[in-house]
Amino acid sequence: MKKISIVSACYNEEDNILPFYNSVINELSKLEQYDYEFIVIDNKSNDKTRDILIDLASKNHKFKVIFNSKNFGALKSPFYAMQQASGDCMVYIASDLQDPPSLIPELLKCWEDGYKIAVGVKTKSKESKLMWILRQIFYKFINAVESEDSNIIENYTGYGVYDRTVVELMKQNDDPTPDMKSILSDIGFDIKTIEYTQQARKHGKSKYNLLRLYSCAMNIITKHSFFPIRLATFSGFILAMISMLISIIYLFLKIFHWESYELGMASLIIGLFFFSSVQLFFIGILGEYIGAIYTRVNKKPLVVVERRFNFDE
Repeated sequence: MKKISIVSACYNEEDNILPFYNSVINELSKLEQYDYEFIVIDNKSNDKTRDILIDLASKNHKFKVIFNSKNFGALKSPFYAMQQASGDCMVYIASDLQDPPSLIPELLKCWEDGYKIAVGVKTKSKESKLMWILRQIFYKFINAVESEDSNIIENYTGYGVYDRTVVELMKQNDDPTPDMKSILSDIGFDIKTIEYTQQARKHGKSKYNLLRLYSCAMNIITKHSFFPIRLATFSGFILAMISMLISIIYLFLKIFHWESYELGMASLIIGLFFFSSVQLFFIGILGEYIGAIYTRVNKKPLVVVERRFNFDE
């Protein structure tokens, strides 16, 4: 009997975690040909989420729980849980019920058909329209500037099935800020995509605010594109040429109209502020790349585990 690992992560999901658990178990009950383990990692919730997880683990020995010692972020925590999967394949799904558990049998069928990776891709979303628009703009941008060896999947959240081979490759990954979009791009296996409509959260608010989304976006951009750095170089060259041309024009105007032509403070102040803002912008971009390098060389564990349940160590 083949074994599948269902993996999820949560943070302050006291209203969602029990319905999520029941929905996943309901789907697994239809798949009698498989054995399973169900792993949930908690990122230091401060509501009743942990109490609910402990209660569920006490009733189902196949339900395994990991408690982090603190909140290690939305990238590290799920990736660590994926590395703990011991099944012949691993299914990752978010615990907020925006990704439908009903898609699990179809994902597993793709795996049985020979795909090492099959993922869900959102074609529509019932989330905020503004967030949906911002995501589409980001994907269009990253696809326009990414390097030739990259292939970022649009509207992919991590929901999907991954063969044991892929899980073992994940264990070898030492990226301190792992994101599944980048990892799948680097692995290179053929990927089967299944379209679905992302549901709105039934309870609570998403933990992904604009600041966290910006952080994730910059993490992907700095891994897959040198375009921002090259843009700084090209912009510096073009602006230098424009500045030289303007300087020559001003010089000739002053020479031929020495008495009547005044340089004026307004043009000097505008030019000063313009070039200063451009410099600060590109220094910020450079800082993002330096920060990414620092994070990579400053080796830290993905997470520190406080407690584990039903792992039988």
